[in-house]
Amino acid sequence: MKALDELTFDNRFARLGDAFSTSVLPEPIADPRLVVSSDAALALLDLAPADAQSPVFAEIFSGQKLWADADPRAMVYSGHQFGSYNPRLGDGRGLLLGEVYNEAGEHWDLHLKGAGQTPYSRMGDGRAVLRSSIREFLASEALHALGIPSSRAVCVMGSSTPVWREKQERAAMVLRLAPSHIRFGSFEYFYYTQQPEQLKRLGEHVLSMHFPQCLEHAEPYLAMFREIVERNAELIAKWQAYGFCHGVMNTDNMSILGITFDFGPFAFLDDFDQNFICNHSDHEGRYSFSNQVPIAQWNLSALAQALTPFINVEALRETLGLFLPLYQAHYLDLMRRRLGLTRAEDGDEKLIGTLLTLMQNSGVDYTLFFRRLGDDPAAVALASLRDDFVDIKSFDAWGEQLIARSAREETSTEQQRQTRMHAVNPLYILRNYLAQNAIDAAEDGNYDEVRRLHNVLCNPFTEQTGMASYAQRPPEWGKHLEISCSS
Repeated sequence: MKALDELTFDNRFARLGDAFSTSVLPEPIADPRLVVSSDAALALLDLAPADAQSPVFAEIFSGQKLWADADPRAMVYSGHQFGSYNPRLGDGRGLLLGEVYNEAGEHWDLHLKGAGQTPYSRMGDGRAVLRSSIREFLASEALHALGIPSSRAVCVMGSSTPVWREKQERAAMVLRLAPSHIRFGSFEYFYYTQQPEQLKRLGEHVLSMHFPQCLEHAEPYLAMFREIVERNAELIAKWQAYGFCHGVMNTDNMSILGITFDFGPFAFLDDFDQNFICNHSDHEGRYSFSNQVPIAQWNLSALAQALTPFINVEALRETLGLFLPLYQAHYLDLMRRRLGLTRAEDGDEKLIGTLLTLMQNSGVDYTLFFRRLGDDPAAVALASLRDDFVDIKSFDAWGEQLIARSAREETSTEQQRQTRMHAVNPLYILRNYLAQNAIDAAEDGNYDEVRRLHNVLCNPFTEQTGMASYAQRPPEWGKHLEISCSS
């Protein structure tokens, strides 16, 4: 482990120059106090848990101090927002403090969100509030624990600095990590502003730093685009399989590395609903749960357009055409595993689709259904779940199909099946009402619930003593929380 002042910086993105980002110093928040930190994320920087308790930690991640080798930059980009192109966006409330090179040979962006105004703040105050910072922290670490690619979160720092949203709140900062914060909109910015040299320089940077294996191909840019398509197909399959709704899938919120980031009005499904909209500002349902698949493909086509100076259009179309088959293959594999199945059969898509229709028509809790299906031998589990369904007869028929389908698998004991299922079906997920309870307590100055919930979510597949309340169906009020982009 290293001391906090011994981190090794290698600010590769900053070296691209002022065309790609603007030098900005963070604006400090007053009376900083640690709300919550992640031991696992700290370890990515070679830091120990005790480092989060040090005074200098609070000073750095509240904007009051900087490392000598840090080079804070606000990144510029553009993007399609709800389908319409916005020509100039950028880091309006976040700063890339620098890139840390750890002992494992990994580079990690240190991105401080809520760091104050930048040239891209667009009349905003550049601040993040405590509730949004807590939600992003919890989501980042929860998704990672589920095996869903995501940015990571080191800590949330609270303060006494007032900010105004719908009401007066307190400012906070969250430090997030990612191998890169370059996004689809980064390429769009230089493409639509007709800066071919800068677009090429960005492409060469991404290739050499993040896709070096593609440089060995005859067409490196095409190989890179194919990998981006593959990564996003797998990412969206995991979102859909685990019931995660991002809420704002603008192209400026899509990572070039195929990871989840830029958390806002996200939610996990409670009752299964294909048409669920988690962002109350999304009046037309563009980013509904079921639309995440076609929107991801639409976003990839927007990136493809920005890459046309480097790649033949027909080759781009052909590569883009791989997205849906790749997504479907990943999704079916994940859903088979959630049902305890270990190999593919032709009828699996219909088996899964029938179940989801039955769940939709009955408002069945998405997470708990799969977990309970693995709690007992199949026949016993199905018998205990049938009362959750309105159409019991159809559910019983589906259950018979599942038992018959399972019988055609390679022989394994019921205990082995249950163990397999519990390894992929979480008992604990970040439900909105759980996050809200933690936020309410934190806004009253009590951070115990945020920390307890974080610890529970770090081990989502393992039943934890005394934590049964975190694995219950939400109360009715908890299913109808309105979450906006400022959340």
